[in-house]
Amino acid sequence: MLADRTPSIDGGRLLRRGTAVVAGLTVLSPAFAWSAQRVNYTEPLEHAAETTGATAHAVTTLPGLLPDYGIAGVDPYLGTLVSGFVGAGLVLAVGWLVGRPLTTDREPR
Repeated sequence: MLADRTPSIDGGRLLRRGTAVVAGLTVLSPAFAWSAQRVNYTEPLEHAAETTGATAHAVTTLPGLLPDYGIAGVDPYLGTLVSGFVGAGLVLAVGWLVGRPLTTDREPR
């Protein structure tokens, strides 16, 4: 009874819409970086670290894949755009790999 009333989810349509939203926000990321620079915005965690003196004792044990959301030697806005696509792609890949065993519509092997 309940299965008759439960709407089916079109996974392909959902994936296309989600990808379009993520791609749109990623394309807009340089505009967000530009506007943050215009208003002199900095991360609140950086202020807290400076206030408490934690920056004097900071040690980088594992550098980031794309530190400061950019690529060294590249225009900062282009670097932000590229790092946005790389980050979105990584999240998509990890989500797909984690969700793959959870799908039930595949044929058993």
